[in-house]
Amino acid sequence: MKRMTALLLALVLLLSGCTTVETPYIPTGDALGEEQIQPPTQEKTDTTLSLAYYPERPLNPYTCTDATNRVMLSLIYQGLFTVDRNYQVSPMLCQSYQVSRDMRTYVFYVRTDATYSDGTTVTEADVIASLQAAMDSPVYGGRFRHVMSVEQLEGGGVEIALNTPYENLPVLLDVPIVKVSQVESEKPLGTGPYLLEDTISGQWLRRRTNWWCESTDLIAKADFIPLTAVDSAEKVRDAFESQKVSMVCVDPGSPTYADFRCDYELWDCESGQLLYLAANPERKVFSNAAVRAALARSIDREGLIDAYYRGFGQAAVLPASPYSSLYDHKLAAKYTYDPNALAEAVEAAGLVGENVLFLLNSDDGVRLRVAREIVKIMEEAGLVVTTLELNQEEFLVHVEWYEYDLYLGQTKLTPNMDLSEFFGEDGVLNFNNIADPALYALSLEALANAGNYYTLHKAVVEDGRLCPILFRDYAIYAQRGLFTQISAPRDNLFQYTIGVTMEEILRK
Repeated sequence: MKRMTALLLALVLLLSGCTTVETPYIPTGDALGEEQIQPPTQEKTDTTLSLAYYPERPLNPYTCTDATNRVMLSLIYQGLFTVDRNYQVSPMLCQSYQVSRDMRTYVFYVRTDATYSDGTTVTEADVIASLQAAMDSPVYGGRFRHVMSVEQLEGGGVEIALNTPYENLPVLLDVPIVKVSQVESEKPLGTGPYLLEDTISGQWLRRRTNWWCESTDLIAKADFIPLTAVDSAEKVRDAFESQKVSMVCVDPGSPTYADFRCDYELWDCESGQLLYLAANPERKVFSNAAVRAALARSIDREGLIDAYYRGFGQAAVLPASPYSSLYDHKLAAKYTYDPNALAEAVEAAGLVGENVLFLLNSDDGVRLRVAREIVKIMEEAGLVVTTLELNQEEFLVHVEWYEYDLYLGQTKLTPNMDLSEFFGEDGVLNFNNIADPALYALSLEALANAGNYYTLHKAVVEDGRLCPILFRDYAIYAQRGLFTQISAPRDNLFQYTIGVTMEEILRK
């Protein structure tokens, strides 16, 4: 498989500041043909759901990295499973599944009643092709690091073989499933409640009359969702302020973010993006574990979120999303913010006046401003800091060759918060000589048993080579009265369930 290429691509995009990356065929409707459709006449009200989209940006679910466009995708596509805001899993296209005793082999069986918007049935071949496309994609590639193979069994079922035990593989399998013949299409058909259609006046999402399932918690109720084409963040904002669009999902931490100046209701939605510091343990200052750990305690995470991300983010002392049950808030509380911690550690280690080379990516203006706050912390602690601000290509070269003491990175962690990419010898995030057999072993133990995340996170924080800072959130702006509540998880704003539990589908 070509996973390494996809993972390296994902890393390049993430380190350069791309905001979404972790790594068409025009739907013809139920039986409508490809003729241009005249939208029905309907009265525009403040509570009519309408969305923005970038027609020149990808809509294929494996290549689309734009937060605005992915809002639509959550209504068009479904995965084997769906994952909510707190990383709890529910079945979707999966009828049942089995797990081997060593938790290295999973077999998934596809629902026989699940259909695409053209009425054709979802097949196991579709699932295999979709997962393989996801492995090579910049959006999902990183989550398949430990997958060795995806194959169809002779007696039925999709077998996924892993190179290490996994307690919860389904949390990674909310990947959109499309037809095997359409994985590379610009706009492949989906199995979700809506389909994308061309109309005389543009494009819309139309509610399927032949949707294969029902949901009581899908907050989108409209028969038709008009779409407004945009080509910039300013156009997204203007379309919302003029009420051409009633809901948008934007990235407040993006350098292109355009501030909203009208009345609205506001929610957040986790992006999965972790902002972190990585220290080079082979350089003098950060060869000292106590200094590394003290730097982590000296950062005012809440202040950074308020000042540079407009409040859209979650302070993270531990390397896991605070929304996830894997984040132990009692453990995190042991490493409380202490503005004097670094100064005390530097003085105790006799490092006052020592030099620190801080490597930064100049393509991300928001990250640069965050970095300058961290520079102040280090300088006030008695260190002499030189910042090296480089464009994406030069930045990556220096990172790969360990030419720095410290760098400020950003990556989209997988939904199971896998840290093996940092600590494995061949991990694609092991760019600061951070590889460590003990931490790598703890990472694998955590994948096999969630109870081990406590030990892993405690070891990571006290080691200090990887210093989590925050998880970034997207902002969801909606016209007043459009929805009473939005509880959106990462990458799936309109997340919903179909009334089936995991316990009901697990074959003992």
